[in-house]
Amino acid sequence: MTEPTEPQGPLSGLLVLDLSRVLAGPWVGQTLGDLGAEVIKVERPGSGDDTRGWGPPFLKDRSGAETGEAAYFQCANRNKKSLTLDLANPEGQAILRRLAAQSDVLIENYKVGGLGKYGLDYPTLSADNPRLIYCSITGFGQTGPYAPRAGYDFLIQAMGGLMSITGRPDGEPGGGPQKVGVALTDIITGLYATIGILAALAARERTGRGQHVDLALLDAQVASLANQAMNYLATGVSPQRLGNAHPNIVPYQDLPTADGSMIVAVGNDQQFARLCDVLGRPDWARDPRFATNRGRVQHRAVLVPLLEAATRERGTAAWIAALEPLGVPCGPVNSVGAALEDPQVRARGLRISMPHPSAGSLDLVGSPINLSDTPVSYRHAPPLLGEHTREVLSQLAGLSDAEIAGLAARKVI
Repeated sequence: MTEPTEPQGPLSGLLVLDLSRVLAGPWVGQTLGDLGAEVIKVERPGSGDDTRGWGPPFLKDRSGAETGEAAYFQCANRNKKSLTLDLANPEGQAILRRLAAQSDVLIENYKVGGLGKYGLDYPTLSADNPRLIYCSITGFGQTGPYAPRAGYDFLIQAMGGLMSITGRPDGEPGGGPQKVGVALTDIITGLYATIGILAALAARERTGRGQHVDLALLDAQVASLANQAMNYLATGVSPQRLGNAHPNIVPYQDLPTADGSMIVAVGNDQQFARLCDVLGRPDWARDPRFATNRGRVQHRAVLVPLLEAATRERGTAAWIAALEPLGVPCGPVNSVGAALEDPQVRARGLRISMPHPSAGSLDLVGSPINLSDTPVSYRHAPPLLGEHTREVLSQLAGLSDAEIAGLAARKVI
């Protein structure tokens, strides 16, 4: 009787070199790893990815003592093997070229031209491996007047327009530009980069050739402005900050309750009518000012105070209990902890636990991708620095124990 085998992920058999650091690039590598690819994370000897030191908080070991492994690093580096390699050293460059020659994908987020001086740029590596898909993630892309500049999520949220539409309006308490509470531009760029890599893999099936995938944080942020960008393009007027309100839909915002606040996200006139019924004001749905979304947007300043006065009369839970059965989208404003403890979140498998070499058991946020035939898998916890160096050099680079020992002695690894 044969042992059952783990389902093969959709990207099983692909080898990925992840030379990136911090969040956008590592997010790509983790996503490809979750989908079954073998991902080798190439890090600086002695220090590794910058986020390894971005704490507190740090993981704790079985005794409760801090391990020195930052929680930040854990969010984007599971399903990877860590190889320490000094790419400024010619021996390290030679090893990387050997690995790239047999890889399917390489991810990097060095400054434009940063790897060219080491002979690790796309033209050089693709000459040895024409099937290689080489993904570069930078702040501003490989071309254009800003290409040489360094780019970071916070900076790009500002330059890309996101902060101009996030936060309370000018003139209100706390008004002014505001960044999103997570490095969303990095995440969006990582997702676009993943899509680009998958598209390049599909094209390679037809052409047999890899290609260079050029992703910029600024490009991804501007592309993600979606309806807000179209509002400007259609009118020539830049959208303004509306706090939690929506520029094109009313009511679609937070509303105060007797014990806090709740979100009401009315998407059509029928939902608004049902909301009015629950609030005890069915006449509002017949009022010519409020009967249509167009009217509600035009008369926002009149309608919203009326709604706020009504919703203050009951607690959040009571309103949600009354509105949900009628199909009026609503919900609480959860903390991060409450969101992760939510029964729906748990039922969807978004909280996972993996064995970790120093922390024992490590809780992580799982992948939101659900595939019926080739599901994601969680095979490796985020690695310790250099945890797999000998394994990778022996099995993939074909180096002997003596050669590996020599590299370690010369601090190449």
